[in-house]
Amino acid sequence: MAEPAEPFVGAKLLLFVGDSVVVIRRDERPDIPWPGRLDFPGGGREGFEDPEECVLRETEEEIGLRLTRSDLHVVGTRRSDAGVSWFFAARLPADAQNAIRLGSEGTEWMRLDPHDFARRTDAVPHFRHIMSEYLETIGGKKMPGPADGPVPAVRVFGTGKDPQGTR
Repeated sequence: MAEPAEPFVGAKLLLFVGDSVVVIRRDERPDIPWPGRLDFPGGGREGFEDPEECVLRETEEEIGLRLTRSDLHVVGTRRSDAGVSWFFAARLPADAQNAIRLGSEGTEWMRLDPHDFARRTDAVPHFRHIMSEYLETIGGKKMPGPADGPVPAVRVFGTGKDPQGTR
């Protein structure tokens, strides 16, 4: 992926394992945004990473899965006070859950029905919205895989007042 046209602050992954989405419950710390909420794997940019490098590194750090660029599909971007965040989706087989290991951030990981995640009041609100829009975009079909051909166009999600962007 070429360097994005405008600076970005981080990237998140809608990670589908089987028919579920993998989420992390954020730590209960007052110094972080959205403490205790359900979150997607991903986080802030380090150095000169591109969005794909960022989300791949963060996913491995947070849940122990090593994905590749070819596993990723761009879902969209979101602008916040902090800058632009990128959102990707990936699909793995259900048995990939056996390799998931919680890293040093978060209190637990879980698999949820994606529609349930979009309705959960304990999820980061703007991520609930992004999941809803993504599910609407794919029209109830399974999340596209690398062999499924074209994927939905990149969407620009609503701007937010979240000063941390991807957090």
